[in-house]
Amino acid sequence: MKILCFLFALLFVVFHGAAGFSLSRGTPQDCERRGGFCSHGSCPLGIARVGICSLQDFCCRMRWYP
Repeated sequence: MKILCFLFALLFVVFHGAAGFSLSRGTPQDCERRGGFCSHGSCPLGIARVGICSLQDFCCRMRWYP
């Protein structure tokens, strides 16, 4: 029974954290407000995707943005 409670808590944490990793769709202005820039196709090395500017453009931002 203790294992069941632990498993439930673990699944809750995993699914709760997964919601924060979705890419939000917005405009280039939204991307700039978030401290990023729009890049066609993919983001440069060392830069993370944080959103979507359009169908082919991604919003990119440095991984450790203050």
